[in-house]
Amino acid sequence: MNPLEMTRALLDGGRPDRLLAMPIFMIYAARLEGQSYADYVRDHRILVRCQLRLVEEFGIDCVSCCSDPVRETADCGAELEFYRDGPPRAKAPLLAEKATLGTLAAPDPLGGGRMHDRVEACALFRHHVGGEIPILGWVEGPMAQAVDLRGMAPIMMDLYDDPQWVQDLFDWVTELEIDFALAQIEAGADFIGIGDAAASLVSADVYRDMILPREQRIVAAIREAGAFSRLHICGNTTHLLPYMHQSGAELIELDHTTDITRARELCGPSAVLMGNFDPVNELYNVTPGEVTKACARSHETLGHPYILAAGCEVPPGTPRENVQAMFAYAKEAT
Repeated sequence: MNPLEMTRALLDGGRPDRLLAMPIFMIYAARLEGQSYADYVRDHRILVRCQLRLVEEFGIDCVSCCSDPVRETADCGAELEFYRDGPPRAKAPLLAEKATLGTLAAPDPLGGGRMHDRVEACALFRHHVGGEIPILGWVEGPMAQAVDLRGMAPIMMDLYDDPQWVQDLFDWVTELEIDFALAQIEAGADFIGIGDAAASLVSADVYRDMILPREQRIVAAIREAGAFSRLHICGNTTHLLPYMHQSGAELIELDHTTDITRARELCGPSAVLMGNFDPVNELYNVTPGEVTKACARSHETLGHPYILAAGCEVPPGTPRENVQAMFAYAKEAT
């Protein structure tokens, strides 16, 4: 079976002949191909070429459109700053004034902006590897996109001072992200990553009552369109584990700061879990033998069904032999 067939078999309750490996590569991928990250995030042709290089060099089991969290933000009207070796960011919050939300027009994912560039990446991936290697599209989750538009400190205050406005923003964002996800699926994405990084900073009750229902709506729309979802929340999500699997996402990714000893119990026997060894202290700054041990620890702790991945993005500058050790473990494990 090819990697796409193996992924589908895993999601259907089967057990592929080997472990799938789908770590997140972004800046590393650009450097591997000798590209600046500024060009990687602005030109889908460069992003696709760099991701395909990962397939050639290491045999990664998916190709990814994930690059930065401000594509939607830019198309909503925010001015961005770009950096040669790092992700772009908005120069100022678009929703510095809450009243702006009432006048904000939802951008068209096919309107020629940065969202459209990601959609075009999905289409180009389909041309090269469609039907063979899973194509990962990407959207921001409700909390993450709210932070991108409003700012971290203001949105955290708003959760307590004006929770109804926050829920209105979450609803607006949810519809935006559904439209974006569906455009990527139509173009060729087999599954959609939902990055909701800032959700790890709120209480379990806030996540359950305000964020989870919107994630569920995004996941349901993705499933109805014939694709599957990968929920990625950066940071310590130990307190959210009882609820994350309720999102309906077929793949649940766990960052390295999450306590995974009870993850299988809390997420259920059928949840496909990913992660969670430390990208720095167990991948970047160690020997290949220690990488193998870290992979084995996460695999054995999380059990089956499992996909091999570091707790978050593979750091740029990670020794080549360490990356090779990670993929070698996946090829030998079952």
